[in-house]
Amino acid sequence: MKTLFIHSDFIEYEARKKTKLAEDVPPEKRKNRVEEVLVVFISFEKRDEGKEQDSAKALVANVVEIAGKVETKRIVLYPYAHLSSSLGKPSSGIEILHSAEKMLAESGYEVHASPFGWYKSFNISCKGHPLSELSREIVAGEEQAKSADVSEAVKAEEKLKSTWFVLDTDGKEHPLVLEDNAVKGFAFNDNVNLKKFCQYEMAKSRTSKEEPPHIELMRRLELVDYEPGSDPGNFRYYPKGKLIKSLLERYVNEQVKRTGGMEIESPIMYDFEHPSLKSYMNRFPARQYTIQTPDKKVFLRFAACFGQFLMLHDATISYRNLPLRLYELTRYSFRVEQRGELAGLRRLRTFTMPDCHSFCADLPMAKAEIEDRFELSRHVLTEIGYEIPNGLEFAIRVTKEFYDANKDFVVDLVKRWNRPALVEMWSERFFYFVFKYEWNFVDCGDKASALNTDQIDVENAERYGITYVGKDGEKHFPLILHQSTSGAIERLIYSQLEMAAMAAKKGLKPQLPFWLSPTQVRLLPVKDEFVADCIELVGKMPGRVDVDDRDMTVGKKIRDAEREWIPLIIVYGDNEKSSGSFQVRVRGQDEKAMTLDELTYTINAMQKGMPFEPLPLPMNLEKRVIFRG
Repeated sequence: MKTLFIHSDFIEYEARKKTKLAEDVPPEKRKNRVEEVLVVFISFEKRDEGKEQDSAKALVANVVEIAGKVETKRIVLYPYAHLSSSLGKPSSGIEILHSAEKMLAESGYEVHASPFGWYKSFNISCKGHPLSELSREIVAGEEQAKSADVSEAVKAEEKLKSTWFVLDTDGKEHPLVLEDNAVKGFAFNDNVNLKKFCQYEMAKSRTSKEEPPHIELMRRLELVDYEPGSDPGNFRYYPKGKLIKSLLERYVNEQVKRTGGMEIESPIMYDFEHPSLKSYMNRFPARQYTIQTPDKKVFLRFAACFGQFLMLHDATISYRNLPLRLYELTRYSFRVEQRGELAGLRRLRTFTMPDCHSFCADLPMAKAEIEDRFELSRHVLTEIGYEIPNGLEFAIRVTKEFYDANKDFVVDLVKRWNRPALVEMWSERFFYFVFKYEWNFVDCGDKASALNTDQIDVENAERYGITYVGKDGEKHFPLILHQSTSGAIERLIYSQLEMAAMAAKKGLKPQLPFWLSPTQVRLLPVKDEFVADCIELVGKMPGRVDVDDRDMTVGKKIRDAEREWIPLIIVYGDNEKSSGSFQVRVRGQDEKAMTLDELTYTINAMQKGMPFEPLPLPMNLEKRVIFRG
């Protein structure tokens, strides 16, 4: 069957005329109005015939899942033939409809079934949040088949019981509890974002009911947009967005390789039945895409681990080579995040991950490596544009056994961070790692997203047969650190846009870091006769400089440049031509008079030696295509 779920303020309908297929319905059930409701439009198909009860169960499972995400216990099942061209027999559809109605009612839902086979009028009000409209194709038995591709770690994570506490810089533990959706147990005082982060993590709710501000911004600025021709959670990058993504990739690449990361490239798909790979999949908390090729069933990688581990399985490694750092910027990694969890660039299904694995001889080496990479992440994220530590929140996930044996190490990391951290402690180990840390960004909707991370993996060296020859001449299994210096590139873009939205809420001008701004300087000729002068000036300036030569007023050009967050704006006319001095509108600051030499110095100082790419669009605005109408 095909379905359309709409979370609605209300639906009202009236059955007005029978068709030849209609079921008999008493007059009092032909008309209804239901408020605060999940409406399920359903087309029953030929493939549902003969398995009506299984189809009803599959329908109910989907309804329960989505109703839980939108937090409603009120359901309207609405037969709607227009979703499919392969309709089943009316008797089959009626049986599925009312079986599902009964199952939902028995599960505690208030459920209403709209009459089957009638011409009906209806009026509906959709709520308009990210989960308010969902379409699904439901096939009996398909949910059970899909579950085979969900890792054991995902299933364990769903049942995971954690102990939570805040660890302060003195090493004191402050146990936390979540009561009535409020975190208690620590005097957060000015640590407002830490409180929001703790509440988000302890509630373990990843669904988004409000559209994050960065989605409107990424589209309005013509950076990134949804790709309707792909799977949800996949995006198209317009030239300006691709420039920002490329600059971030270049910078992170340079920093990882500068500190000894050896860059490699590996395939994006792997044999589903490979024993080491399949075993690892069940230890990794991610849902994977699977594909049936002409030869075998494969899965799309959800991290760079597979290629790097298989590569080192074949390598000859000495203790002298350790720590050994293998690195890949994955274009792309794939994870089948659930529909309700998808939220623009914050949580998506295809992403670019700087993925570095450090192979260490023992725990002391691993700890030292983590401390080095901790400082590398501090440097990288600070230079990208984050305030460390106040702009992010520190989280540690750890087994009780590791924490008890290595508390000094954990406390030292919190001291390095110089602010309290949230600790999630597990009584036993569910995954392949015993310790991990993350730096998390808290956005405008109080949702948190991990940027950089590091993990101590105690399983995979043995699983993949990765060994090194020690000083004693014997083979040993190394510890493996899973590191991402910055986190996914897409999340960096998301968080930069969210920070801009936060600035706008405070009355400040939203902006991107200068080195990431697609246009860094815009020249606005007041008349056509000055366009040639502006084009000549472009050749004398560093940075990404364009010329607004469109036929419109200067005031409109200024407004458009401000709306694009252009850092430096120069109106060029008779005074500028005769004096050689410019009145430069510096975003977020007062207007400043500058000569060409002073402007050049300012541009270079704002660029700060960060990676540079040329202008991603034609220099003349008159020649630019509009990607979003």
